[in-house]
Amino acid sequence: HGVVSSGTTARQLDKETDARFVGYFGAVGEGLLSLGTIIAVSSGIESIARWEEIYASFGGGGVPAFVEGGGNILNMGLGIPTGLSATILATMAVLFAATTMDTGVRLQRFVIAEIGERIGFKLTPLPATIIALGLTIALTFGAAPDGTGGMTIWPLFGTTNQLLAALTLSVLAVILIRKRRPSLPIILPLLFVLVMTVWALVIQLGQFMAAQNWLLLVLGSLVLVAAVWTVIESFAAINRARQEPPEAEDADGVERRPLETAGTGPTPNA
Repeated sequence: HGVVSSGTTARQLDKETDARFVGYFGAVGEGLLSLGTIIAVSSGIESIARWEEIYASFGGGGVPAFVEGGGNILNMGLGIPTGLSATILATMAVLFAATTMDTGVRLQRFVIAEIGERIGFKLTPLPATIIALGLTIALTFGAAPDGTGGMTIWPLFGTTNQLLAALTLSVLAVILIRKRRPSLPIILPLLFVLVMTVWALVIQLGQFMAAQNWLLLVLGSLVLVAAVWTVIESFAAINRARQEPPEAEDADGVERRPLETAGTGPTPNA
């Protein structure tokens, strides 16, 4: 979410003051989608026998359960035929997957372009996109022709994802400290995420070594270095922010909307 919000969403805002509405609305919308999905894969299943069939194993369910359960709910609630409702839900699942893939490739293109700038090699969108697609295809089909190559490094997804969360929380903590706003509600989850991420990664590295999975051991070690680096940089940035003078509320150059008060009409821009 931190990468998407800074890499994609930020580029679609008209002005910074729109970020609060877009951010809150996106969070509420995602929460409603999650709640609807839970209802679909639980109460949408038509019978106990069918439930036991779908969830016979820990890995059971998934997209088929979402399509079937959601289809049953649409059929019972709106009278849409089961076949049509299942098709609607399957289309939704495909669109979500396509949107995720599109966003992932776009963000990867941004990262590649920024890395190129850091080393003095400017990349236009087309070459950066080609490199991003090439890396994605190589990862997907490099290990197996059935496209399951990405599952090879899947065990490291959780750790890397939480590192990005820690980085996002660090940025938020620095912003709040600079403005002398309460930062403890951000720093506490930051500490929790950092401790649990490093702890889980160390356990994983031991498992990779025991299984002689050298690829994941090397990649996991690199992630561990990145995790330690994130910890050091986070606390260094927070310490610098505490020592700096307070930042004025309008120092970020935010364009603010006119405010209206009763009987006075619109006020000038702040």
